[in-house]
Amino acid sequence: MAADPPRDGADAIQDAWRRELPGVPVESIGVITRIWWAAKTFGDERRRLLAKLGVDVATLDLLSTLRRSGPPYRMSPGGLAEACMVTRGAITQRVERAARAGLVERTTAGSGYHARAVTLTDAGHALLDRVVAGLLATEDRLIGHLAPERRDQLADLLRELLAGLGGPTPTGQVGD
Repeated sequence: MAADPPRDGADAIQDAWRRELPGVPVESIGVITRIWWAAKTFGDERRRLLAKLGVDVATLDLLSTLRRSGPPYRMSPGGLAEACMVTRGAITQRVERAARAGLVERTTAGSGYHARAVTLTDAGHALLDRVVAGLLATEDRLIGHLAPERRDQLADLLRELLAGLGGPTPTGQVGD
């Protein structure tokens, strides 16, 4: 049987609150504080890599959502907003930025400006493939110290935790 991992800062915080507020449940600190710290590490690493690759998180989310929709890689703005879990206004801004960069195309209704459909362009497809390959390799490196069965166990526990919290849905940002 493997030895327990060494104590860390979350243990010290939990011990201090247990001492300062006897009788108050502090067990959540061991889970939530570590999730916050891991999320910060993952987020910082993702932002650094994306900056190096020349794409921002919002654009990655938009392009990834279109790509995961499958051929013809086209969605309505409302569908994109729902899948990206952002407002229609936020999607409009993302689409405008990506269209200016040649990463997506909009289909407009008559003389109006509002898009009826957003389609991933060949340039967007190529950029996304390059970015996702780099991102997934980096993220694999970040969790590489965990044995495969421990990764599976952690994924199952996090899935259970998120389901109990009510989200996100299967169309959320998994794998972007």
